[in-house]
Amino acid sequence: MMEAIVLRLLPYCALGALLGFAYFSALGLNVRLYMSSKPGWGAGLLHLARLLLMVAVFTLCARQGASSLLASVVGFELMRKVAVNQQKLALERKS
Repeated sequence: MMEAIVLRLLPYCALGALLGFAYFSALGLNVRLYMSSKPGWGAGLLHLARLLLMVAVFTLCARQGASSLLASVVGFELMRKVAVNQQKLALERKS
């Protein structure tokens, strides 16, 4: 019984991890766009697209049930942890 639940929620966890990877990759690009000297709407549009994608995916998961939403948030948070650790390592290498 427990295995069936885990197998049912695993795709949602993977979806959350994929969303997290896309979100934090776009965040890195977003930071570079905000810091660049080029004026334009690119940074603002990318920022809005990141947020809208996150809301859309989490809304679709929530429509499947609370456990599906929770599994997707777990995957997203795992990728957040990976992104933060990579950033810390990059900063340590620079100093």
